[in-house]
Amino acid sequence: MTTIFSGVQPTGIVTLGNYLGAFKQFPALQDAGNAIYCIVDQHAITVPQDPKELRQSIRNLAATYIATGIDPKKSTLFIQSEVPAHAQAAWMLQCVASIGELERMTQFKDKSHGKESVSAALLTYPPLMAADILLYNTNIVPVGDDQKQHIELTRDLAERFNKRYGDVFTIPEIQLPKAGARIKSLQEPTKKMSKSDPNTKATIKLLDSAKEIEKKIKSAVTDSDGVVAFDVENKPGVSNLLIIESALSGVAIEELVQKYQGLGYGGFKQGVATAVIEHLTPIQEKFYHLVESAELDIILDEGAAKANAIASATLKRMEEAIGLGRARR
Repeated sequence: MTTIFSGVQPTGIVTLGNYLGAFKQFPALQDAGNAIYCIVDQHAITVPQDPKELRQSIRNLAATYIATGIDPKKSTLFIQSEVPAHAQAAWMLQCVASIGELERMTQFKDKSHGKESVSAALLTYPPLMAADILLYNTNIVPVGDDQKQHIELTRDLAERFNKRYGDVFTIPEIQLPKAGARIKSLQEPTKKMSKSDPNTKATIKLLDSAKEIEKKIKSAVTDSDGVVAFDVENKPGVSNLLIIESALSGVAIEELVQKYQGLGYGGFKQGVATAVIEHLTPIQEKFYHLVESAELDIILDEGAAKANAIASATLKRMEEAIGLGRARR
């Protein structure tokens, strides 16, 4: 069976854009193969984090995975730091990585640019990401374009390790996402919806209340002609709202344009708000049911046990291949 691995950092909020771009797609993977989902909390500490907030973010992310459709009976969901093999394997992969190739990583260059000092982990975390993937004999890694370079490095490190020490790793393939809904800011609809946007009216959060969602959509920037039509270049705000409703409801944009003919922007925005609220309400209800429950702990305990069994076996093969520890007689 094909093994699919995906990891998400427990930092920041989950926006509607994050949901449509990633979380809404995840459930389909668990029907396509052996899906493994990891909350990569060790990656989060390459920059300073408030310990209490990080712990809550980890729990929130776990509940979000399940609330948005991950079935623990079909998939493995676990927290990275609860599987020690990740850090152990990362050290061995650092030993086959070169400083030059780590310094060439685009994200390191972007995050370190203009700073007097950055943590060593910011440079060396790509081997940890490689370990995350390689420990599970992963065949496919679904990632966005921004992570393509990291998966290419993972493949390089796996091939280098195999060449030096024997065939230990499966070489994973990159799976880039199909073109999907690209959600824009509600206030600047030519820009991506961002969790870091200082304008709170620009971004819909997955856990926003119905009142907050309605208020944000009603204040969304459109234009002055009052005609609902799909034209990304000339009517970006209206087009963005149409994309949002279509992505959540499954109704084609052309049908939505017909639905809102003659209603004006007031009726249009109310309709979009209703569609968003109806879609997110059951997700939010499940999230709040789970987030502080013992059920979530049971799911994560079982996920960690399954992940530890697979990762420990791969780690043992790595150690034996590279010559660590005692030879058993």
